[in-house]
Amino acid sequence: MAEQELERYSHPLGERYASKEMQAIFAPANRYGTWRRLWLALAASQHELGLSISQQALDEMRSGLDEIDFAKAAEYEQRFRHDVMAHVHLFGDVAPAARGIIHLGATSAFVGDNTDLIIHREALNLIRDRLIRCITRLAKFAADHRDLATLGFTHFQPAQPTTVGKRATLWLQDYLLDIEEIDFRLEKLRFRGVQGTTGTQASFLELFEGDHEKVDALDDAVARRMGFEERYGVTGQTYSRKVDAQLLGTLANVASSASKMGHDLRLLSHLREVEEPFEEEQIGSSAMPYKRNPMRAERICAMARHVIVLSQDPLFTVATQWLERTLDDSANRRLSIPDAYLTLDGILVLVENVSSGLVVNPWVIQRNLEEHLPFMASEMILMHASAAGGDRQELHERIRQHAMAAAGRMKIEGGRADLLERIADDDTFDMNLEQLVEIVDPARFIGRAPEQVDRFLAEWVQPALARLKSGADEHLGEPDVRV
Repeated sequence: MAEQELERYSHPLGERYASKEMQAIFAPANRYGTWRRLWLALAASQHELGLSISQQALDEMRSGLDEIDFAKAAEYEQRFRHDVMAHVHLFGDVAPAARGIIHLGATSAFVGDNTDLIIHREALNLIRDRLIRCITRLAKFAADHRDLATLGFTHFQPAQPTTVGKRATLWLQDYLLDIEEIDFRLEKLRFRGVQGTTGTQASFLELFEGDHEKVDALDDAVARRMGFEERYGVTGQTYSRKVDAQLLGTLANVASSASKMGHDLRLLSHLREVEEPFEEEQIGSSAMPYKRNPMRAERICAMARHVIVLSQDPLFTVATQWLERTLDDSANRRLSIPDAYLTLDGILVLVENVSSGLVVNPWVIQRNLEEHLPFMASEMILMHASAAGGDRQELHERIRQHAMAAAGRMKIEGGRADLLERIADDDTFDMNLEQLVEIVDPARFIGRAPEQVDRFLAEWVQPALARLKSGADEHLGEPDVRV
């Protein structure tokens, strides 16, 4: 890295977290290349509808779409203090026959807002593809561990057992709901279109000498050329900033799902039951060599917080837009929209990486179950002893005393819970240790968890993947995680 580059701030999203695919979507080459494609679509449509635009002008525009001299663009912007006009002049340099008709009848929002909508669509589709990959990896994990009994928790206190696979389906359920919302947003995303300075289309009506049908035809033609079937019914100078709020709200929803999974993994890592991948030479702590910190899950949670907070920005922008438009949205949108997508992209790269390499420690899971399950099985033990002729009230009191004593041994003396041994030694119950161990078999306490995993994967996940996958694996490389 050049020395002068080290003296300037470098954004962590570009340097460390976001994928090359998402960075390419928000890169200047894509943004300004889209501006040129919009100007070409406008000129080509105007040409078809009878305006005096030569075929040579269109040909030169088409051949120069990606011939962008960014240094010269910066010079023009320094001179004109206007980014759109800088690129109008720059495009005219490579398409001189079109110099006089580039941007004809349009305002800055024509390229700015329509490009933002196109970028929203591209970035949201990439988020969707990343989610599909995460769901695919997690579905395999859930299937592999469908019947591995594990201690359940409510309030992070030991509760009725579940299975490792069933717990993973809870993460999957959230991600499927996120996919549904993304699909809805993509379906409802529309084009701003050709609207003019305050959304009245006055300049285009003038160009077509009062012919309203041609103005409508122009709006239709440009939208179709840019891949949109629908446009927003009305706009001011800009499309409603509520669209940004809705889309960043969707991103925040995905981030909250990832954060929930990340928090769960951090708790499970503390219990040493399930751990994220850990590289052979990875260092968990600079001071404590033995540590295996859940840094991927921690980063997921940290970055998710950023996406969730960013979703507030467009809400404030919607609330403070004046009349047909005001420019206090511009700087905020340049920051908040790319940051939200790039951050969520980085999150999902991590989620895929973690989901592909989760480490399950069955012996730790079994030990934790054995420690707590006898207490949860006390009611079942009580029923068996009562059915064999014991006095339920007396048995209840005796098992309560034994449970308190076994819990005290764990908490005060630091010993192993010995509830089953205490009950086996109590003649009141007339049950031996072998019988008690059989009663507290974890498989008897996980209910329908394995069957629920099978059914959820078969009826919800696999149909969704069959419908959604559409090449998500083909155009994305393996996630690059910088640990």
